[in-house]
Formats: sequence, C-alpha cells, structure tokens
Amino acid sequence: MRGIRGFWAFGARTTGRAHLLVVGLALGLLLGARVPLNAQSLRWLGTLGGERSRAYGVSANGEMVVGLASHMDGNDRAFRWTAANGLVSLGLLPGGTYSVALGVSADGAVIVGRADIRTPDNRRVERAFRWTAATGIQSLGTMCGGSVSAALAVSPDGGWTVGWGDGYWRTYLAHRAFATSGSLSCESQIGDLGGARSEARGVAANGNVVVGWSENHLGEIYAFYVRRPYSSGMQPLYPLAVCCGEANGVSDNGNIIVGRAHSAQTERWHACMWRWNGSDYAPHDLGALGGNESEAYACTDTQTAVGWAHNAAEQRRAFRWTPAGGMENLTVVYRNLLSSGSYLEVARDITPDGRYIVGWGYNAATGRTEAFLLDTQCTAHNGDVDRNGCVDDADLLTVLFAFGATGQSLGRVDVNCDGAVDDADLLTVLFNFGSGC
Repeated sequence: MRGIRGFWAFGARTTGRAHLLVVGLALGLLLGARVPLNAQSLRWLGTLGGERSRAYGVSANGEMVVGLASHMDGNDRAFRWTAANGLVSLGLLPGGTYSVALGVSADGAVIVGRADIRTPDNRRVERAFRWTAATGIQSLGTMCGGSVSAALAVSPDGGWTVGWGDGYWRTYLAHRAFATSGSLSCESQIGDLGGARSEARGVAANGNVVVGWSENHLGEIYAFYVRRPYSSGMQPLYPLAVCCGEANGVSDNGNIIVGRAHSAQTERWHACMWRWNGSDYAPHDLGALGGNESEAYACTDTQTAVGWAHNAAEQRRAFRWTPAGGMENLTVVYRNLLSSGSYLEVARDITPDGRYIVGWGYNAATGRTEAFLLDTQCTAHNGDVDRNGCVDDADLLTVLFAFGATGQSLGRVDVNCDGAVDDADLLTVLFNFGSGC
C-alpha cells in the first residue's frame, strides 16, 4: 500500500495531462474497469490461406521458425517464418502436392523435412528433403532400393540429417533409421536393437549423438542413442518401467535426451528425460499436468524440456519442465499473453538458451489451430508496454492494474525486469510519459 499511496501523491503534485490521467485512473478503478496485461511476446504465425499451421523448429536466436501451414488449395506447405517476411512457403518437390518442414539448423540456413513426389510410374511417395536458400527444396533420395524416406531433424551446424526410410533388412524392405551428411544411400542406415523397424528423431551438434526408437527382437519399442561412428551400434536407453520408450530430441552437447517412456507407476506414457552420468544415460519421469500422459520433444543443455501433457481434464497442453520448477502448463504460466478461449497445445522446440519456444495451439481470435512463437524473456524498456511506439495512458493503466504482481512471467508490465510490478515500473512510465507520441 505504501507504493500505491506514493503513486497517488506523485500524481497529485503533477499538473496538466498527467494530473488528468491520474483522475481518469481513479474513475476507472471506481467503475471496475479492466485492462488486460499486454503480451511480452507471443506471436500466432497464421497460415498460407488455409485452416491450420504448426511449428516444429526454431533457429538458435529465435528469428526463424519452420513448420507446416495449410495452403488455400487445402494441402500443407513447409514454411519458414521471420518477423520481416512472415510465413513463406518452401515449395514442393517435382510433381508433389504437400511438404512439411520438421527441423532447422541453429543459424536457420538449412531446413529439412518430408514431401511427396510423383514417381515415373505415377505413384505418390514421400521423400526426405533438404532446403537452403541457394538450392531450394531438394530430395535426399532413398536407401538401398527403397522408395520412401522422411527427414525428421538436422544437427545445429546443418551438417547431419536424420530420419527414416525403407531399406532392405535381411531380405525385405523395412522402416529403418538413417543419419547422413549428404544424400541417402545404403550406408546411411544406422542399425537397430534387434528388430525390423527403427527411426532417428534427434541429432546433437556435429552429429555426435543420434537418438530415436527401435524395435527389439521381441517387437518392443525402445529408445536408443548411437554415437559417431554410427557403426559402433545403437545402445538402448533404460525405460522408466520394464518396457518401453521413444527418444525424440537431444541437447546440443548430447548429454540430455528427451522423449517418452512407460511410467513405472501407471504404465501410461510419460515424458522422460535421460541424463548422461558419465557412463550411461539415467531415466527420469517428468510427470504430467494432472492427467494420464505426456511427451517431451526437445531440450537444452541445462535440462529444460518442452512437449505436451494431459491436464486433469485430459486436455493436451504445452508444457515446459525445469529442474527447479518441474512441469509447468504454458497456457497457465503465460495466460496474460492469451485471449479468452485460446490455449497452447503442444511445444515442439526450444532455443538453446531456453528463451524461445515454438509449437501450436488454438487461437480463439481466428478459430483455428496455429503455430506460435513464445518469447519467455523479460526485456527492460522505457514504459511502452504495448509496443505501439508511444508511452501513453494505456501503458500507465496496464502497469497500474498489475501493480503488486510478482513472478518471472509478468511480461512487459514488469518494466525493469526485477520480478515485481512496483513503484519503479510506474515511475519509469510516468517519467517517459508522452515519449514517442
């Protein structure tokens, strides 16, 4: 209360526009006016004329996002997004009808994914692709007489692509994990855990560690890791229970792996983190959000993970997990960024510093599923809370109605980023009042 009284005293000593503003604030309070907290940074990325979009990857600086967006023709297109250009389609492979971008290098220069083509015998099949600004979208081909492939991730340096394709296993074509620094070939296969099917889903810096899943000799699915040279063979990751697991992502340094595994308590799928302990990876159950299941997709060197989890109502919600805070529902933590009825459903990637998170959710304003880019970092500023270039009545009202709030997810109302909306924030707005207007 001392801070509020100090504010009113400051306002009482002012004249002109600032004094009238304080009177207006008082009237607003008496009338029960509500002013929403302004978003620090949550962007819905839109579509390419269709009804949905999803973000699967983000560059290390958060400036480029990749994924899929439906086109006005009803088919999906791989996209790259930047603040300057918005959603831009990466195009199609020859004769193709759709494409999906699933991974991007740290600098945004290399994008990988999957897209369909029309074969000479008039069949439609899926092929892994690699995109650069110089070459455009190009097929990586297939393995050992196969016809299908898909690229699921690219290393931070852009040199290694991983995924799956059909290749000969014993005497027949099977679903096989690959890792390649160029086009696909028989040598791109990286093995299995004794079963017919395997799939690579994540790759660390310089391709040093590849992770994914493979069937064992009993047909059970286990998470795996393999280090270069890949001929050293896949190693299983211990699950949380007797069986089973899948690895989806690996940190840049290769020490943290995330995915999902059967919970030892419930036998339901739970998000799992495997941490390197010097000799092996130890599994840790990341839990859920009050519901039954969860899955992690990406992580950082500092053990922050993102994915989705069921809440108590068994609705899928995007989560962030940290060693200090455990699993957080991003829709709840960043509710001040969301309009009524909107929610974040799945988080698919996170930048190495943990600042930017991408995925998809429901945008109530458009009534559709859309890709999002969430900036979680507080940035000190001059009091222009709503970023319209002018420090004005709206900014002061917003800070006033948030006065007394504390925490790390306050958004731009925490003007000086000290974890509290207090006198210092109000004074910054007042001293800069009218700036840029």
